[in-house]
Amino acid sequence: MPEEGLAEAFGVTEMARAKINLALHVTGQRADGYHLLDMLVTFADCGDRLGFLPAQADAFTLSGPFGETLAGDGTNLVLRTRDLLREQLGALAFPVHIHLQKNLPIASGIGGGSADAAATLRGLMRLWGMDLPVETLASLALKLGADVPMCLESRPLIARGIGERIEVVPDLPAFAMVLANPLKGVSTPEVFRRLAGKNNPALHLARGLSGTGGWLTAIGAARNDLEPPARELVPEITVISQMLQAQGALITRMSGSGATCFGIFSTMAAAKEAAAALHGERPDWYVQATETVSGGM
Repeated sequence: MPEEGLAEAFGVTEMARAKINLALHVTGQRADGYHLLDMLVTFADCGDRLGFLPAQADAFTLSGPFGETLAGDGTNLVLRTRDLLREQLGALAFPVHIHLQKNLPIASGIGGGSADAAATLRGLMRLWGMDLPVETLASLALKLGADVPMCLESRPLIARGIGERIEVVPDLPAFAMVLANPLKGVSTPEVFRRLAGKNNPALHLARGLSGTGGWLTAIGAARNDLEPPARELVPEITVISQMLQAQGALITRMSGSGATCFGIFSTMAAAKEAAAALHGERPDWYVQATETVSGGM
């Protein structure tokens, strides 16, 4: 379904923005096995889209370039989100038709499923005319996954702990960016298992950072601790970084547990030119030029 068709057919629509880990530091591990992380996160002006419509009975449909690869059964995070929110709201949560336009690759390190869950929370709250307290909504989001509270914000932030301790970053500027993924899955548990160390230095950002140049310097000094083990599992991650650098990216890094990598460019024109070049070389990969949202939105 084309994006304009989704807006016309469904009264309530939500964008599930791609989540970009500009930095990801693994700083420890809890007794229950969850890893402790420090993350600088932003969101791109691209992603999945969801539509919500009152219905006689619950329905769920899919479209988009990656729709066929996503299961439309009870294991889907969108449906788990619907059911969890309905448990909270009770009889007021009438049946709904949800349509997911799946534009982002599955399990690609840019928060696709988590962003879909967050967008479902936002969309159903609007459709059902409900307004839960912020604390209740945050608790529901965390039950759905450690990344969902971040995606519920969908604006630049620092997340610590397992992702639940969130601090908004209003001064982070927008960046012209290229996202690239070889469409090969990376096992997140295997990436963490291969980590050389799980008690790495925390993320420290200087106070009063301002301007694109200052932030680029800070981001360049940070890291993604999951990138080295992910490169062992999917060598194409190294190839993508090299291709982005060859196109003039100012910074290249893997996002999340991979395999999506990003390159930050000086302008959107440069990003679009680089994306076209990468797509020409590897038309079988996911390549997208985009711009991230600024902290001021």
